[in-house]
Amino acid sequence: MIVFDKRGTGLSDRSLGFGSLEERTDDIRAVMDAAGSERAVVYGVSEGGPMALLLAATHPERVQALVLYAAFAKLSRAPGYPVGHTPEELDRRSDSLPQEWGTGRAYGSFIQHAAEPAEAAGFLAQFERSACTPQMVAQIMQRNYEIDVRPILSTISARTLVMHCSRDPRIPVELGRYLGEHIPGARYVEIEADFHVSWRMEDMAKLGPPLVDFLGSIGFEEARPPSSRVLATVLFTDIVGSTRRADELGDRAWRQILDKHDSVATDCVAAWGGHLIKTTGDGVLATFDGPSAGIEAARAIRDRVVVFDLQIRSGVHTGEVELRDGDIGGIGVNIGARIASLAQPGEILVSRTVKDLISGSGISLEDRGAHTLKGVSDVWQVYAIDN
Repeated sequence: MIVFDKRGTGLSDRSLGFGSLEERTDDIRAVMDAAGSERAVVYGVSEGGPMALLLAATHPERVQALVLYAAFAKLSRAPGYPVGHTPEELDRRSDSLPQEWGTGRAYGSFIQHAAEPAEAAGFLAQFERSACTPQMVAQIMQRNYEIDVRPILSTISARTLVMHCSRDPRIPVELGRYLGEHIPGARYVEIEADFHVSWRMEDMAKLGPPLVDFLGSIGFEEARPPSSRVLATVLFTDIVGSTRRADELGDRAWRQILDKHDSVATDCVAAWGGHLIKTTGDGVLATFDGPSAGIEAARAIRDRVVVFDLQIRSGVHTGEVELRDGDIGGIGVNIGARIASLAQPGEILVSRTVKDLISGSGISLEDRGAHTLKGVSDVWQVYAIDN
C-alpha cells in the first residue's frame, strides 16, 4: 500500500504551495513512479476523490480500478447541481478552520465518535501543528471549494466503487450519489452510518466488506484495451489574417513562412509534452495530458512566431475526444475550435473546464463572458489567459 503526503503538508516540501488539481494529480504519478508502481487500485477519500478521478481520466493505463469514499465532484451548489453546500456554508468553514487549526477542533470536526474527546483533541492538536500551517489550511480549503470535475465523469473507464455514509456530517450523501450516477458503470454502496471518519473501529470496519467484494470481483487482470474515447486537453491555433498575408506575399514566400510556423509549433508542442495531431494550413491541432501544458505551448508558439510577423489566436479546452487513426474528433475538439475562433490576435482563450483544473496554478485569467458556440449545446463560459 502506497500512502503519500500532499504537497505542502506532512513531510512534503512546503515551498511548492498547494498547487492546482492538475499538479496534485501529477504528484500521484510521480509517487507511483518513485515506488515502481505501473498500475494501482487508486483509493480517493474526500478531497482525494477529484484527484483520483482526474488521474483515472487522463491516465487510465495507470489505474487498475478506482475506489471513492466520501468524495465529491463539486462541493458548492451550481445551476443544475443543487446537492452541494451553499456559499454561506462554505464561507463559514473557510473562516473557522484556519482559526481553529492547531487546537484539535479543526481536524476533529472530520472525525466523529471519540471515546475520550479531550484525549482525542490533544492528539489532533499536535497532528494539526505537524501537518501544515493555518495559511496552508486556508489555501487547501479554497482550492477544494473551487474543484469541479463533473465534466470528466463520463470519461472514466476504470471499474469504480463509490462508497458514502448516509449521514456523513461533512460531505452530504447526495454528492456521493451524484458520483455513482454519473460515472459509467460505477458500483455505488451507501453505508448506513453517521460519520465522515470515525474513531470507532467497528464504524470503519463497515467499509471493509464492500471494498473486499469489489476488489474480488474485478480481479487483477491485464490492462483493458485502450478506449477510443479519452480525456485530453485540446489546443487549436490559427494565424490571424492568413488569407491577406498570403495575397501580399505570394504563394512561394507564404509557403516558406508557413513552414517556419509549422516547425516552431511542432517544437513547442513537443517541448511541453504534447502530441501534434495535424497542421491545418494556417494553424495546428495538438493534444496534451493537462491544460497547463497546452496553455504554455500556446504561449510559446505565439511568442516565437512574432519574428515572422505573424499573430495567432488560440483556444484550449479539456474534454472527451475520439481517437480516429491518428486524428481526433468529437465534442471536445469542436469546443476547442469554437473557443479559438473567439480569440483576438495574440489571445489565448480557455473553457470553464480548463479554468477549474488550473485553479491554484498561478495562471491568471480574465472572464470573457458566456458564449453560445456554433454546433455545441449549452452556453460556455470563456476566459482569457492574462499574458
